[in-house]
Amino acid sequence: MAATKPRKKAKPIKRTTGKGGNYRPTKSGAGMTKKGVKAYRKANPGSKLKTAVTGKVKKGSKAAKRRKSYCARSLGQLKRSSAKTRNNPNSRIRQARRRWRC
Repeated sequence: MAATKPRKKAKPIKRTTGKGGNYRPTKSGAGMTKKGVKAYRKANPGSKLKTAVTGKVKKGSKAAKRRKSYCARSLGQLKRSSAKTRNNPNSRIRQARRRWRC
């Protein structure tokens, strides 16, 4: 008789409202809220997680470099996603990139 593998625990659903509402709804640009980042950093001491760079930034500043880096990474994610997600302007990755001004 073959041994069965133990089942993995299901990941908690990323909620956008209510208790644990640490993620923005897709309509408001996806990504994490300030409250969510604060909660994550509390749970993971030493973390350097920050919210999105959404405003105007000086060329070459730290914020501009963070934006450029995120945009490059997220473009890779976008390219590897399904055609349905890639072409949907309301998908989470598209909305997040719009919020970051990529």
